[in-house]
Amino acid sequence: MTFKLTALAALLTMCAGLSQAQPLAAYVTNQQQVMVWDNGIIRKIDYMMPVSLQTGRTTIPYLDNTRSFKIYYGGGVQKVNNGFTNAFQATDNLVTFLNARSLNVFEDGKITNLTLLCDDYLVGDSLVLYLDGIQNEYKAYYDGGIYPIESFLAAQGLSQARVSDNIAAYVNYANQFHIFYHGEIIAQEDYPVNNFSVGRNTVAYVDVNRRFKVFHNGTTRTLEDFEPLSYAAGDDLVAYRSNDGYFKILYNDSLYSLGYFDPSFVVGDNVVAFSDNTGYLRAFYKGDIITLDNYYPQNITVQYNSLAYVSRSNVLRLFTAGEVYDVNAGGVEDWELNYDVLKYRIGQSLYRVFYRGREY
Repeated sequence: MTFKLTALAALLTMCAGLSQAQPLAAYVTNQQQVMVWDNGIIRKIDYMMPVSLQTGRTTIPYLDNTRSFKIYYGGGVQKVNNGFTNAFQATDNLVTFLNARSLNVFEDGKITNLTLLCDDYLVGDSLVLYLDGIQNEYKAYYDGGIYPIESFLAAQGLSQARVSDNIAAYVNYANQFHIFYHGEIIAQEDYPVNNFSVGRNTVAYVDVNRRFKVFHNGTTRTLEDFEPLSYAAGDDLVAYRSNDGYFKILYNDSLYSLGYFDPSFVVGDNVVAFSDNTGYLRAFYKGDIITLDNYYPQNITVQYNSLAYVSRSNVLRLFTAGEVYDVNAGGVEDWELNYDVLKYRIGQSLYRVFYRGREY
């Protein structure tokens, strides 16, 4: 009986976490009211048009009409301050905000001050890399903790650093290439790298000998002996065109060679959108390749598990988690993809939200 109750409690906790992790959408009506779509429910959170607003996966931070800084989280709005915030950014799990030059982070309903003096910082879904101007050293905020990063990075600034979901890569004062991953600093290369790209659990880079390497989940492998013509990292994947002209995608531990052609391609988290050798739009998603259209659109958004665009026949089309939906065939005035939530407007004031095959 005790085992069954423990298992049930664990299952309920897991389900609660999944429900909280569902993405959000926000819009402002013709009456200037701020509306939030949250797990199928539409809530009015403010009565006046905000000065600025961003949509994260679990939060919606905004400066209201009086420049008070507020954060929608967990079904309610929390007022953070009255007019002190001058910059903010929302990601999957975090909200960073500056009050003058004081850098703060909001995570799981809790606000943590990172430093009272900051002019340089980068934000990922679960990680902040920042310069503590008081102590003149770089630090990382991750999983509720603050970790020291080499202080001599401060001389170069963040121009030689990249941050993604849960990982940071940077070049230190000695031109050594280091990776911050799961709270640890990994001395990746003792010599300078030529270029690099980061994604969840993943760093792709060209080393001093122009070999193309990928760090993934703590393991490094050499993919090519020569620098690729182009490449980009995503969540547990790297898409690239090799030096001999082949388009390839590394996903987890598998390497897919898709053919000899020069594609246009976009990497967004778990999805790679690309034009094949016939010019068709195709999507790579977790090892599968799906043909979406007989041309490659100019305006395309790729994010999280989804891809959205308006077809030549003026149809708003969404690819999400392996499924394809023609969301609206009557023409839309405006649309926006936030994670896997597609928000669009018909006419002057009619808003719709599409998520997981359902329209709200």
